[in-house]
Amino acid sequence: MREFDYRRAHDVPGALALLDADPEARFLGGGTNLVDLMKTGVERPARLVDVRDLPLDRVESTPDGGVRIGATVTNSDLAAHPEIRRRYPALTQAVLAGASGQLRNMATVGGNLLQRTRCGYFADVTKPCNKRVPGSGCPAIEGEHHNHAVLGATEHCVATHPSDMGVALAAFDAVVSYETPDGPGALPFADFYLPVGDTPHRETALPPGALITGVTLPPAPVAARSRYRKVRERASYAFAIGSIAAALDVRDGVVHDVRLAFGAVASRPWRARTAERVLIGATADAETFAAAADAELAAARPLPHNAYKVTLMRNLVVAELTRLTEEAAR
Repeated sequence: MREFDYRRAHDVPGALALLDADPEARFLGGGTNLVDLMKTGVERPARLVDVRDLPLDRVESTPDGGVRIGATVTNSDLAAHPEIRRRYPALTQAVLAGASGQLRNMATVGGNLLQRTRCGYFADVTKPCNKRVPGSGCPAIEGEHHNHAVLGATEHCVATHPSDMGVALAAFDAVVSYETPDGPGALPFADFYLPVGDTPHRETALPPGALITGVTLPPAPVAARSRYRKVRERASYAFAIGSIAAALDVRDGVVHDVRLAFGAVASRPWRARTAERVLIGATADAETFAAAADAELAAARPLPHNAYKVTLMRNLVVAELTRLTEEAAR
């Protein structure tokens, strides 16, 4: 591991100043991803600016009925918060599905959004990787790719985003707030992650030197009737091979409102807007749910060894929307 300087920030301006003073500095939250990448040589910051002491560790209701989550709230505290459990149960379920209890106790909301892909070629500095070394190639396309992207990928990168939390945040139209030396800003979650294109090393739309300060969830009555389902290769701690955040409001057998987002199928949490458009105003039954899934997955471009994900996600859409429909009828 490269030798590095360590500083602890106690306020947001101080954190920004410490980062601005060194172009090779990085913010440190829980370190559950960054420190691992430093050990393997993927990340080599000259300075770590610890932001855990910043006053960004609260979950608060907003005046319009939404919720604001501070960037240093731990995953464990977020999952346990009564308002999150009541208003956005799929978010609680997503957080609890990610990592182990020990890691959730350390990991932060801001850090979760910025975690890097778990693609084995990205993590191995002896291998080429366009995300790690732009222009070096994407060996996953011809190599090991059984858990790689089927939506939104390009010939430059087929890696997936690993966050469970991010899938639920995508479904509920979260907004990411940040601070820079020039002032505050905000990004809708739909714009937070950049498309792969030919620059997979550029992962978010955050300005250089920005510090995430929080995530706001707007009021969404449909979110109170939501679920998160994660499929993985073993029941214990593992990253998803496919996941879904779903919320559904059915009235008189017709879909009044719906939210869908997929995980482990793209370089970012994938909001299934095409499927949502098919569902709004349609009959809430398995045939409609399957048609909506097929419409969304028509854009899938699987590789030889990950085509199973298309069938998996279709089945997840039908299963979870059916379960939500049955729960609403009780």
